[in-house]
Amino acid sequence: MVTADPQLRDSAVSAAHDRFRIIGAGPTGALLALGLAQQGFVISLRDRLSAEMLQNRSRAYAITHSSRRLLQDLGLWTALLDQMEPFRALRLDDCTAQRTAWFRLNDLRSANRGSDAIGWILDHRPLMRLLLERLQASSQVSLQLGDASPVDAVLSDSESREWIVAADGPRSKLRNCARVPFWSHDYQQGCLTAKLRLSGADPHCAYELFRPEGPMAVLPVGHDRYQVVWSAPLSRCRDRAASSPAELLSALDAILPEGVNAVELLDDPGAFPLELSLAPRLHRGTLLLVGEAGHRCHPVGGQGLNLCWRDVSDLLHLTLKLREGAVTPKSLPRRYSRRRRFDLVAVLLSTDLLIRFFSNQRLLLLPFRHLALAMLRHLRWVRRFSLSAMTDGPGSFLKPLPK
Repeated sequence: MVTADPQLRDSAVSAAHDRFRIIGAGPTGALLALGLAQQGFVISLRDRLSAEMLQNRSRAYAITHSSRRLLQDLGLWTALLDQMEPFRALRLDDCTAQRTAWFRLNDLRSANRGSDAIGWILDHRPLMRLLLERLQASSQVSLQLGDASPVDAVLSDSESREWIVAADGPRSKLRNCARVPFWSHDYQQGCLTAKLRLSGADPHCAYELFRPEGPMAVLPVGHDRYQVVWSAPLSRCRDRAASSPAELLSALDAILPEGVNAVELLDDPGAFPLELSLAPRLHRGTLLLVGEAGHRCHPVGGQGLNLCWRDVSDLLHLTLKLREGAVTPKSLPRRYSRRRRFDLVAVLLSTDLLIRFFSNQRLLLLPFRHLALAMLRHLRWVRRFSLSAMTDGPGSFLKPLPK
């Protein structure tokens, strides 16, 4: 549980910082602001985009069980449930080795099976609409949207008892102004995202296709509508995004699983570069890095948003301990960085290894890929281990999950 006892809101330890200034009101920054407000902290949430611009984004997210638990703790799950499309099967295709493996509900850990879904697909717009509504209704939160003033002033103007959170994305200006060490590797790849209508696809199945040019995810968003996340060399992604709808649908038809056909493009496709990045420490002084301001991974396996929200979950756990007096303000940044380290490194390395192992045409690797897919098909414990890493995070292996 990440919310505080109401009595704690009026009896915070005097030495504790009680204010947070968050830069970046996207899904991660907004969710953190809401959680902190529920714990009784005073929040200033700022973004250069207006509320309308924050909501007006055409994309969908794969929501895993770690994110489900966080949304439930914050009282958002029930309100979002009607907006989400569950998937009860995950199909993994190695297009070069021509092998397929399936993940199904009984491959989930027992604590997750009651949800009757491997994961959910949630559109950006209803998520942001609900987050902004809850934030606007909170007396603990001051929203400053459409504020384009320089972020370097945030560092110089901050009070000694005020935490500053950089949640302003992979090109974080706040992180750069604070000169936080940051390592980044350019994949020389891009990602094309588009929503389209398909025929012949299972409405409750998500697809992950490993192709030589890069992986492609096909995610159900309701009825016959799907979100495609297509990785390839960046120039190729941009060319495809700029092509006519008929050309793009024809290119998709050529690579979708047999019997699945692209019928109609539903939005304007977008293309953006992919990178692997990590801040060795997620803090400097009272500045905390949350979400893609501190790390970024390849989108294979739908880990991006869920990894960011596990930052939120772990930070809220520590701020609750801060409220209770079990964590000191001085130790909170170090504890946050240390608590997140294993999960971040494990996910970044595993997603990187997945694309290097499966998305190529190296003949020497084919026998090992055949073996890996055979193990997934025939050994349930391998499927359960793999699915737990995807849905709960690698750090959950050695501890029981909350019921």
